Amino acid sequence: MEARQVTSVYGEVSSLPTPVCADVREQQQQQQADIRVFTVTAGWSQTDAVRASRLCYSQQWTLISAPRDQRAIRTVLPPGPCVPLPAELLSGLSPVGGLRAVVLDSGGHQLLEIWDRRGLRKCLDLTALNKHGGVYDDAHFGGLSWSECESKLLYVAEKLKNTNESAWGKDRSVYCDDWGEALTDRSTPAVCVVSLHSGSADVLPGVPADVSPGQALWAPGGQSVFFIGWYHEPFRLGLKFCSNRRSALFQLDMDGHCAERLTGDKLSVSCPRLSPDGSTLVYLQGQVFGPHNQCLSLQQLDLNSRKTSTLLDVVHRPQSDGFAGVYEALASGCWSADGRRVVFSSACRNRKDLFMVDRRSKKVSPLSCGLLDASKIYGSWKLLTIQKDLMIVCCSSPNTPPTMLVAFLPSASEAVTWLPLQEPMMTFDFLWTVLDVEPPPEEDNASYPGLTFGAISVKPRSRHRGGPTPLVVFIHGKSNSSRFTIHHSVHSRCFFFIVFDFLALQGTMCPTGGPHSQFAAEWNSTTAALVSLGFAVLMVNYRGSTGFGQDGILSLIGHIGSQDVKDVQRAVLAALDSDTTLDPGRVAVIGGSHGGFLSCHLVARYPDFYKACAARNPVINAATLLGTSDIVDWRYTCVGLRYSYNQTPTAEALAAMLERSPIVHAAQIKAPVLLMLGGRDRRVSPYQGLELYKALKSRAAPVRLLWFAEDGHSLSRVDTQAQCFLNVALWLQQHL
Repeated sequence: MEARQVTSVYGEVSSLPTPVCADVREQQQQQQADIRVFTVTAGWSQTDAVRASRLCYSQQWTLISAPRDQRAIRTVLPPGPCVPLPAELLSGLSPVGGLRAVVLDSGGHQLLEIWDRRGLRKCLDLTALNKHGGVYDDAHFGGLSWSECESKLLYVAEKLKNTNESAWGKDRSVYCDDWGEALTDRSTPAVCVVSLHSGSADVLPGVPADVSPGQALWAPGGQSVFFIGWYHEPFRLGLKFCSNRRSALFQLDMDGHCAERLTGDKLSVSCPRLSPDGSTLVYLQGQVFGPHNQCLSLQQLDLNSRKTSTLLDVVHRPQSDGFAGVYEALASGCWSADGRRVVFSSACRNRKDLFMVDRRSKKVSPLSCGLLDASKIYGSWKLLTIQKDLMIVCCSSPNTPPTMLVAFLPSASEAVTWLPLQEPMMTFDFLWTVLDVEPPPEEDNASYPGLTFGAISVKPRSRHRGGPTPLVVFIHGKSNSSRFTIHHSVHSRCFFFIVFDFLALQGTMCPTGGPHSQFAAEWNSTTAALVSLGFAVLMVNYRGSTGFGQDGILSLIGHIGSQDVKDVQRAVLAALDSDTTLDPGRVAVIGGSHGGFLSCHLVARYPDFYKACAARNPVINAATLLGTSDIVDWRYTCVGLRYSYNQTPTAEALAAMLERSPIVHAAQIKAPVLLMLGGRDRRVSPYQGLELYKALKSRAAPVRLLWFAEDGHSLSRVDTQAQCFLNVALWLQQHL
């Protein structure tokens, strides 16, 4: 294997485009009243290796219903050409008039453009107005929402810093708290409104001083707005990939009165979604602190009575019908046209699936079973949007890159009829299967007995060079989707692109700071590239992974470095026992963040079993990480200790963290270790990896370290990802 071959293979799989959002518009028919015509606009993202950047583009399809059966698509016309979308931060289509609002960077200024069918109607220089700082385009706070009258736009931006003179001069050197990893330029968000008639921008007053607002949307009538407020006192904790931060749903009148809190005080809430008739809000709700990502409940708020009820509760064990709970963000378009059903995607054991819940019966039904042999073609389904009961979904499998399907939401007695908008760009010649693993009695969790877990095995269809296939064990950290999982957010009356996190989910060994995530049977470019190079890959969902119920998540608390290590090894042995084409003498392990933590544990605890290791931003010493991580609360929770803001370390707490860390077993490591570290990592300090590097160097153990000074925890820059994969592949080739 040569570097040129590795680069070519990785370039092929990483450049495949991914649909990240969609919008549906129905055209008015003057001549044929018995048919319906829809325009589906999809936003895509694609990696360009030449420019080392990610490109966004849009594409349109025209769908025509069958005569006299307006809930069946008869014809899908060929799509139009792809239209590049350079420099856009946000974009939103108005609900009726067909106007398009775009926020973009241009020459150091942020501009708001309004386009109609005749061209550019208005352009505002938001930077020159000097009412706020940069507009937020992330999935946690950001959004762009049209008012019903289509004369105002709602968004979130950084509040202007107070530069007034003080006794010490200007306060430019005063420390400013931020929201942590990948949100270091997010400190004090503000809800902003632009009036298109006057061309003015205003920051709405009345937001409580102790909350940071985001995910804003218009309330019915346009006289108030809803938003999620994250409490930032006494200080901010990292928000990215953490669904356990104290927050609430608020309603703020446009006249500037103090915002009204609509949900409980000590909860974590997110993703408010307004019903088509404006009568009901649904949103996700979880606990504060504890596991950083967990099974969430789906709540509904009646805006007339102000009463809240639970639509879907937390699921502790997967149900007999396969539903295992809600773990991911709601798509912006998630309501049926009649407001009686909510559609969502969620982790479901080793898959991601599509579900519908009926608000009257609270019955949950899967929606992905209507395609012939769907389980054999698409391992995972993700809702992009549902509008006018037309669902647009993204589907993929370990051997099939993402593509899009459409279907009308069925009635209670109907089956779903799925139709591809396009065929997959290609299907790779891989074999993949899902393994269900049951721990032996001696490894059962006494507090949560009877839990099982799983793994996904992917390998070349034909044996490499005729011999047994080397096995790469791939261990996840935290990558959800919260993060939320769909990070391409399409908020209410909005169509815009946020690509970074979605690509991290789809594409690479994205490490993000904890165990509560999932490997789904979906497209993963790292796995696809390794299999294309002749390796088999086993992606392990140990106990604590999402999609297996809340009990599975809670079972890992206090047992990291033990239960999860044994689970991975148990899954590897099960895979080797069930597949004689795998080579038990050539097994390596890779992973990032908590996956790197487990990788280093495994090569230390089973020094003669694993022949190589590659770890990205791994947790090496939880005790020394305590004072440097943006999610200090998790450092206590993971070892079974309760956290509070005024907590100070004790000798007992530090000892518990050290005891569960790979660094205490470093002397036992024999396998060559490749470390890849981000110099700007706020989640897991790069000095964690340096600590292991020095420990191994002192023993003359084979170790190599790559330092990416400008990258963060996810190592998500396009050039960084390419360098990481090249080094990992060559490292595995050399040592296997």
